[in-house]
Amino acid sequence: MQLRYFPPTYLALVAAVLTACSKPDPVAELEKSAAAMEKAGATPAAAGEAEPTPTVAPAQEVKQAVADFKAGKMEDAVTRLQILRAQPALTPDQRMALQDSIATVVAEIYALAEKGDARAAAAVIQYERMQTRR
Repeated sequence: MQLRYFPPTYLALVAAVLTACSKPDPVAELEKSAAAMEKAGATPAAAGEAEPTPTVAPAQEVKQAVADFKAGKMEDAVTRLQILRAQPALTPDQRMALQDSIATVVAEIYALAEKGDARAAAAVIQYERMQTRR
């Protein structure tokens, strides 16, 4: 019996493919985003400006988006996240956490829409409409 030699590059490629196939949980990403926003706390004010007072804290908005997503209200979750993304009063850490969670949620919604979920298809339409509207 002859043993074959596999160069490290092939083994690294196989490892990369196997780890790339793991799918992040959208609810976990949203909860992580909410925790990051709570940790960041108040948003910094620009020099010489009064600190903006949003009607609802970003962490609460993300928590509500989590509840909407869990309840199957995907359009509401997408809308809430897009409105939150447009707020200029987010810290860089909050914005990064929000971007990560939006990417995960939207990927999950697209996957569900491809499988024929009508609510996900409506959420995709809503997301794309909000992305193209300026």
